[in-house]
Amino acid sequence: MPLLEINASKKVNVTCSLEESTAKLVNEYTAFCKVPADDVVNKALEYVFSKDKEFQQYRVSNPTVQVASGLRIKKSVPSAASTKNGSKPVLVDAK
Repeated sequence: MPLLEINASKKVNVTCSLEESTAKLVNEYTAFCKVPADDVVNKALEYVFSKDKEFQQYRVSNPTVQVASGLRIKKSVPSAASTKNGSKPVLVDAK
């Protein structure tokens, strides 16, 4: 039985790099769980964040700290054509 329970949720697109060995393990875990790689990465990070007691204490002691985004988050920008013919929206880097 997989260690992570994975459910669909709202997502944003981000760009990040993984070590090759980690990427291979993600691919293996996706095959094991029969879920998309995005879900595996998301749940693995949620698991780590929830188990890191020092990080939890940091969040409680710094509730209003403004953190610069280390991830490159991409915003979906639907064009008029994409909503009419069903094509996918264009992704624009929102740095």
